Amino acid sequence: MDEELEKLRKRRLKELQQSERFQESMDDQEAQEKEFEEKKKEILRSILTPRAKERLGNIKVARPEMAESIENQLIALAQSGRLKNKINDEQLRMLLSKIIPKKRDIKITRR
Repeated sequence: MDEELEKLRKRRLKELQQSERFQESMDDQEAQEKEFEEKKKEILRSILTPRAKERLGNIKVARPEMAESIENQLIALAQSGRLKNKINDEQLRMLLSKIIPKKRDIKITRR
């Protein structure tokens, strides 16, 4: 009986240790993701005017995956040195018009 109890205790202790290690790795991963997001925000703040940043924020609300793609493209341009000045709202709208596919006009006619 004591042996079984000791085995159970050891197994439970091992499970707890593994659980703690798993939680620590999850915490580390969350911290890395948070740091990455902060760096991303900082870069975007440095390459976008406030109005352009606001427009990108609005896009993020409506279409998060598209906003993510646009942010990544802008950051890549900045890091490659192809941006000389901050991107203003007009420039961002022009960029968006090239990226976002045009909606087709649908006409319904009655016969």
